[in-house]
Amino acid sequence: MMPSMEFLLASGIGIVTASGVYLLLRGRTFAVVLGLSLIGYAVNVFLFSMGRLWSNAAPILGADASQPVADPLPQALVLTAIVIGFATTGFVIELALRSRHESGTDHVDGHEPVSRGAASAATDASGERP
Repeated sequence: MMPSMEFLLASGIGIVTASGVYLLLRGRTFAVVLGLSLIGYAVNVFLFSMGRLWSNAAPILGADASQPVADPLPQALVLTAIVIGFATTGFVIELALRSRHESGTDHVDGHEPVSRGAASAATDASGERP
């Protein structure tokens, strides 16, 4: 039995959304930007799917008005969302580059995490914790 197109689309949107959330929870700014982009893509596909999945439907109304026609509103919404998402991604990348320049690290909170091995080695060498 073949899975339905609706199931495949919903599963794809769920996987892309889960990947985006995972990347958003990472500590580096590049992963956060990628996570935001993935969530934006998932929202775009979700908006596009709200116009229903049509097969053999004309994109515009032809001479025969009795045939099914695809809804153009979700397509217009997705096109607008793509443009806004591109501008937002460019702005977030610029903020990440500015943060990297000012703080010297690409970690989200501006502080590099200290591993246990490095902390104990630094304590042994100087007698103080970093």
